[in-house]
Amino acid sequence: MSTEELLAQVLLLPRHERARLAEEVLSSLEEPDAEEVAAAWTGELTRRALEVAEGKVQTVDWGTARAELLKELLDRRAGRASS
Repeated sequence: MSTEELLAQVLLLPRHERARLAEEVLSSLEEPDAEEVAAAWTGELTRRALEVAEGKVQTVDWGTARAELLKELLDRRAGRASS
């Protein structure tokens, strides 16, 4: 079976089965140090959560963060278009 035939068959699956299949395929591509990366992210998330809990950082609501991200993205795209 060719890659194209396999893809055609996969796309016929229900959404939840395609998602599970995609997760398995992506997991197979992970580097061997995935556990180290996961541990590092756990430490980083713990550190950030503690900073928020202690009031060391100021949070913003999702609407504000999203608007700022979209503006920055548009600004970057405009900068590339003018280059």
